[in-house]
Amino acid sequence: MILVLKPDASEHLKNELINDIEEMGLGVHVSVGEGTTIIGLIGDTSKINSYSFSSYEIVSNVLRVTEPFKRANRMFEPDDTIVDVCGRKIGQGYFVVIAGPCSVESEEQIVEIAKQVKKAGATFLRGGAYKPRTSPYSFQGLGLEGLNYLKIAKQETGLPIVSEIMSTDVLDRFMEDVDIIQVGARNMQNFVLLRELGRTRKPILLKRGLSATIEEWLMSAEYILSEGNDNVILCERGIRTFETFTRNTLDLSAVLAVKKLSHLPIIVDPSHGTGKAWMVGSMAKAALTLGADGVIIEVHNNPKYALSDGEQSITPDKYAQILPVLKKYAELENKQLEV
Repeated sequence: MILVLKPDASEHLKNELINDIEEMGLGVHVSVGEGTTIIGLIGDTSKINSYSFSSYEIVSNVLRVTEPFKRANRMFEPDDTIVDVCGRKIGQGYFVVIAGPCSVESEEQIVEIAKQVKKAGATFLRGGAYKPRTSPYSFQGLGLEGLNYLKIAKQETGLPIVSEIMSTDVLDRFMEDVDIIQVGARNMQNFVLLRELGRTRKPILLKRGLSATIEEWLMSAEYILSEGNDNVILCERGIRTFETFTRNTLDLSAVLAVKKLSHLPIIVDPSHGTGKAWMVGSMAKAALTLGADGVIIEVHNNPKYALSDGEQSITPDKYAQILPVLKKYAELENKQLEV
């Protein structure tokens, strides 16, 4: 349930209303927009008569929220959320490009790729120190050693780091060394991990699960938001369907759906979404024109010998060809490409 307040509502009467709501055992989320204040009621409101709030002189409208997600809901927060990471903005008119290898393989590899994507134009450096793999015999990442190499790459280029966390055991190191903590598709519903990340204020990149509905995805975001961390960025990375030509089916309609349902920024992963390096540039353009707030692209200096996901990785030279095109598309869509 949300209460839309009249523009001239006084702070005194707002506080009285909030106190009354809290005495009912409900949580309160206040969103102050341009000329409008919205109070969101969090908790079980099924037994509350909405007409009881209409009697308050400062309440202009009472609306029921039918979706189970509350804090992620655009009705609770009409204005788009902008997540600021090291001075780089994600959301509402800004477009970011996150680039780098699927896995950190060595110091030389990650530093060289970081320099090349920085030169071509990149907002953030991605790199997997920990890698969830389908097979237990596949390369699992370098772990803390990989994080150290990412730190060196950041020192060399100034690019903030995006890396995936697998367990709360290493959360302290991620808090110290990583600028955006990524939650991978396989951990989208790891609710223990999500709650712990919600107790931080670190920006979280939440990837959509392999077979997750949009509502399930937003409910996972709700776990983070409910603990007080508003710095959540969604990432569409393709879902599993009957199609086998591509690695996944990149659901670009999810960008439009999320923009309608939620205020959270959303980026697209055309690399995992297709599994085909030759599709990445076109899908990145499509994502931008549909209103996505950024893309995350896998770049490897020698994809043929990559320890993970070589087939979907593009070379730095190819990446350098894509960036000028994305800049032109960003201008057409009145978006500012953050670098």
